[in-house]
Amino acid sequence: MALNKGAKAPEFKLPSTSDENFVLRDNVPCIIYFYPKDFTPGCTEEACSFRDGFAELRGLDVAVFGISRDSISQHKKFKSAHNLPFELLSDANGNVCKAYDALIPVVKIPKRVTYLIDKELRIKAVYSDLFGAKKHLERMISELKVE
Repeated sequence: MALNKGAKAPEFKLPSTSDENFVLRDNVPCIIYFYPKDFTPGCTEEACSFRDGFAELRGLDVAVFGISRDSISQHKKFKSAHNLPFELLSDANGNVCKAYDALIPVVKIPKRVTYLIDKELRIKAVYSDLFGAKKHLERMISELKVE
């Protein structure tokens, strides 16, 4: 179960592929999407859908960031291989995934869950579906257009 719409988004700081630390409060409004692992078919499909929809998201004045437990070096390879125009964040210990209820218990792998976070650090929309990778982008865009 993901965090609820309207809830305060847990603040965090994580290393990013820009070699800078990402601080949530400095990057809102934004979409953060949690995903299991770089270079897997569903995760590649999801990342590429956010890449392909990136211009539309920027036109709606929202940034996008991907989070998994992969290392920054692995993220950099994944980002380069798929020409991703957004930063990937490494949650190596899984604490941020856990705070966002995006960690599968026991196996400790991130779930596929996406959050839209507003300027006040409130969750404006949430979508969770492990198998519908492309639907995450579609759902976020539809939520943004409703506002």
